[in-house]
Parts: sequence; structure tokens; C-alpha cells
Amino acid sequence: MAMTDSKDRARVLVAGCGKLGGAIASLLTADATVFGLRRRTNLLADDIRPVSADLTDPASLTDSLPDDLDIVIYCLTPSRYDDQGYHDAYVRGLKNLLAALSGQPVKRLIFISSTGVYSQDDDSWVNESSPTQPARFSGEQILAGETLALNSQFPATVIRFSGIYGPSRRRFLQEVIEGRMNPHSPAPYSNRIHEEDAAAAVHHLATRALEGDTLADCYIGTDCEPVRLDDVVNWVREQIPCASPVEGARTGGRAGSKRCCNQRLLDSGFTFRYPDFRSGYRAMIDETGQQ
Repeated sequence: MAMTDSKDRARVLVAGCGKLGGAIASLLTADATVFGLRRRTNLLADDIRPVSADLTDPASLTDSLPDDLDIVIYCLTPSRYDDQGYHDAYVRGLKNLLAALSGQPVKRLIFISSTGVYSQDDDSWVNESSPTQPARFSGEQILAGETLALNSQFPATVIRFSGIYGPSRRRFLQEVIEGRMNPHSPAPYSNRIHEEDAAAAVHHLATRALEGDTLADCYIGTDCEPVRLDDVVNWVREQIPCASPVEGARTGGRAGSKRCCNQRLLDSGFTFRYPDFRSGYRAMIDETGQQ
């Protein structure tokens, strides 16, 4: 039998309660009853109600979902980084969840997407209306998931996050410190968002939906300063001792060169804690105690 209890608070399901999903769920617990769906529910925070299921296995969803859900946040990452892995995470899993949610009074489905759906490589600005013609299979599968969400039986909002970084995502900073990142100059433009702001942006939009406000069908989740990758690396090198570049150091990413615009998110009333890379990486550097 599906889980039920008294409907005295809003009820939110976070499907895919990992790093980002778990942070989103924790923020929402102050004002809602929050359910976290994942395979290993022992990793959930104590104030998040566990839903043990595998979204790629429809049978595991049978009678396991809570009733009377107001908001569903779909926040999966692939279990493997090939075409099938992305399809399972962004398309197959969502299709199974939507089928299992049939008949529920969901006010808003929020689908966590990526700016990887854009392929612009000419330093141009992109916004929510810009063409989406992914250059890689990952972007194609994510875009297919967006389409499925927006055409589902529920009102839906897509949030396209740029590169998420923060204390639990230190790879780039560590690569610079260890000399394993050495982009050419001028390098392509890069876009990023601190993980705290990413979680807070979803919380902000979900709260607005619960309050009955109208949401757009898509938001770009990125900070306020697109910046060339070499400028970020050079700034980090000025803040903290870094090793000289090693042989074979990475020269950049695979995300093209574009500048993502967050004006629609700002217009919704959202305020960034870390509006640019300097404030975000400065906080991370300070946490290490290295100067």
C-alpha cells in the first residue's frame, strides 16, 4: 500500500536524492513533508522520509510512492556515462515515474536538466529561448527528458544548470592546485553555479509553485558571470599556491564556448549567495586553510 498521512503540510517527492537532490530535500523540510527516492535510503538525512525504489525498474515503484504529492522534483544522474546510462537516467526513469504517478494531484514537476543541451561555440549569449541542438549524446538524452517532462500530464518546469561546483565537487579546483589544468589563452567561456545556489534555486522555485505563483517552463541556473576558463585558472593561482602545469595537463572542457544568461531566474526573485566564481572559490579556498 502507498504511504499516507494527514495532509497538513505540502508534500514533496525528490526523485534522485543524491548530492544535489539531498540538498534540495533538506532545504524543503522546513516547510514541507519531503520524501527522498533512491536505491540506498540509508544515506538520506533523518528528516527526509525514505522511498526505496529503482526508477529504471517499474515494479519497484508499485505501491511505494507517497500519495497526494504537491511537487515532484526529478534530479537523477547517470549510473554510467554512456548513451544508455543517460537514457536510463533522463528518459526511461522519468517515463516510469510518470506512469507510477498517474492520478496524483501534482501541482508542478521540476526536471533538473543541464546547459549541455546547448552546443553554441561562438562566445554568444544563450537564454531559455536559444536553439537547443546538443552536440553530444548526453545532451540529446537530457533534451529528450526535458521534452518528456514538458509534455507530461503535469505542469512542468525545467532547470538547466551549468557546471555545479562546491565543497562536494572540488575536482576543478584540485586540478588547478595540482597543475593538472592549463587552458590556452584566450580559453572558451565557461559557466558555473555553486552547489548551494543550485539547491537554493530549486527550493526557491518549488516554494513559489507551492504558493500558487506561475512558473516559466524553463530557467537557466548559472551564476552572474560567464568567464573564460583561463581567467578562472589564473585567478586561482593568484589566491593559493599551485603546482606548475604537468605534462598532459587538461586544456579545457567539452562544453563549447557560450555565455549563459540567468536573467529569468533573477527576475523570479532569486538571490545568489555566490554570484560569481571568485566568491564561490574564495569560500572553498578559505575552508582548506591554505593561503
